[in-house]
Amino acid sequence: MLRIGLTGELASGKSTVARLLGDRGAAVFDADAIVRDLYLPAGEGSAAARELFGDAVVDSAGNVDRALIAAIVFADPSKRHDLEARIHPLVGREIERRFAKAESAGAPVAVAEASQILEAKTESRYDRVVLVVAPEAARLARWEAKGGDPADARRRMDAQISPSQAFDRADDVIVNDGTTADLEAKVDAFWRAWTGRS
Repeated sequence: MLRIGLTGELASGKSTVARLLGDRGAAVFDADAIVRDLYLPAGEGSAAARELFGDAVVDSAGNVDRALIAAIVFADPSKRHDLEARIHPLVGREIERRFAKAESAGAPVAVAEASQILEAKTESRYDRVVLVVAPEAARLARWEAKGGDPADARRRMDAQISPSQAFDRADDVIVNDGTTADLEAKVDAFWRAWTGRS
């Protein structure tokens, strides 16, 4: 089974690429969804958030206020690094478990969609790292169309490594600068190269 790490810039189209790969037969899972599970009241992420940032980030039911945490960590790089040091190993452990499950099920390809693969230096976990990029104006427009704040987008972009570094460290790059049909064609080409299937 081929293990793919799917990453990319903010609002570049990673989730669309993940969905298209899933449509073609890949087992797909999302690191962001794993983090949401970790932040459930009994989750290990909830305990880490409380220890790092205090009771203010957890409501009376024990749910973590992810928006509040994002506001804290994207305003203070040292706090972001502290959180990542606690959360990334937990996410990595769950990704490994899901890869093993996908392989046991006979999946030809398994894809972990994760925005911080390169920043966390976890490329060795994957057979190939796929980077999705798109023009900045298009990314900002997508972010705002989903109700995102432009200033928040800028903080998040600044927390990611530079495009030139990302290009140097990725195995494959998908440039999402056209129509949905164009993107599908690019995904098809990679799928054929990886699996020999059309």
